[in-house]
Amino acid sequence: MSRAPWRAGPWAVPSFRAVWLSGLVSDSGDWLLFIALPLVVLERSGSAFGTSIAFLLELVPGALMTPVASWCAERLAPRRFLAGVAVAQGLALLPLLLVPSQGDHAALATVYGVIVVEAALTAASDPARNAVLPRLVPADDLVGANALIGLAQNLARLVGGPLGGVVLAAGGLRVVALCDLASYLVAGVLLTRIDVVSGAADARRTGGRASTWSVLRLPPVRRTVAVTFGCQIAQGMFVVLFVLFVVRSLDGGSADVGLLRGVQAVGAIAGALVLAGLARRASPSALVALSSLTFGLLSLALWNGPSLTTTLWPYVAGFMLAGAPGVVLGTGLTSGLQTGVDGAAHGRAFALGNLASYAGQGVGILAAGLLVGPAGLRPVLDVQGAIYVSVGLLCTLTLRGAGPGPRARAVPRPARRAARA
Repeated sequence: MSRAPWRAGPWAVPSFRAVWLSGLVSDSGDWLLFIALPLVVLERSGSAFGTSIAFLLELVPGALMTPVASWCAERLAPRRFLAGVAVAQGLALLPLLLVPSQGDHAALATVYGVIVVEAALTAASDPARNAVLPRLVPADDLVGANALIGLAQNLARLVGGPLGGVVLAAGGLRVVALCDLASYLVAGVLLTRIDVVSGAADARRTGGRASTWSVLRLPPVRRTVAVTFGCQIAQGMFVVLFVLFVVRSLDGGSADVGLLRGVQAVGAIAGALVLAGLARRASPSALVALSSLTFGLLSLALWNGPSLTTTLWPYVAGFMLAGAPGVVLGTGLTSGLQTGVDGAAHGRAFALGNLASYAGQGVGILAAGLLVGPAGLRPVLDVQGAIYVSVGLLCTLTLRGAGPGPRARAVPRPARRAARA
């Protein structure tokens, strides 16, 4: 009988435990802010458009930071870099302490500015955080490690999401900012405990640093970037359509919106625990195919459910179930890049994946906003679900030979020669 994932596998590595716990702490603080800032923007701007600007501002820095993010992931010492970014993210929240309780346009500009800076720092550190895992745990444990990271993210969502509204109502934006600041400082301290070589050492061992184009030419990277782009178009549409669905199709209110978003974390936690236990038998490509197909079919059932009933509880159960394929999809995509290329290419591979994610979300947000008016809510919701189904079917059709094994694929030889020249 195999041991439980928290007694063996990636959990047995002290550095992995430090990364896991730092993510749990900082993500919990982030969910406080994620819930609070859109509400503050809506209150200060008085418009839904102002709130949508807040979401779009999170995407732009990520797209622009791709070259910087890949360089940081490949060249800087992970321990110092990740700990330093965590501290910088905490300090970047300090301007929120100066925002008055009754804000004007200047106060709104401060909130927007903090959103941009936080998004830029997150975009710079995410590739390094993903690229560090293959240097901490064996290749066979990567799927389990990513599943446990997904578990931490959803535990943080389950705790921090509901607390965001409570803390904002009880103490205001300043208290929310202080809580998030404290979480980043604690995360920074935890990250100083990881023991891992820098990406520069990987580059020296494999003959140099790959160019972005040579990394994109690798089949695992090409597939993952394409799948990420398609899935994030659907996710961007969801960000816009979800509230409209609850309010217009289910005749729900703000409490219902919060409940349905929150229960997704329950399913995601259950899915992450199951996946962590089965990790060594899971293929990243199969995970992506199965989860995206399941996610799409479940979405279509939920979007068309009001034709049968608008009673809330079936949707609570449905959104809870939707959390499981969501975390499996993220684990499959991340594990595919980690096992599909060698250490010298991890930084650029994850930067390209992030770029596809930001671009896809931007397309989805804009498409949903432009199409709902002329086409109606239900048809656009069906398009959103159909995108996931299409991605799942395409991944299933190309599954044979597409899944990267536990051995990372090397950077093409011409790229290595160019790097040495």
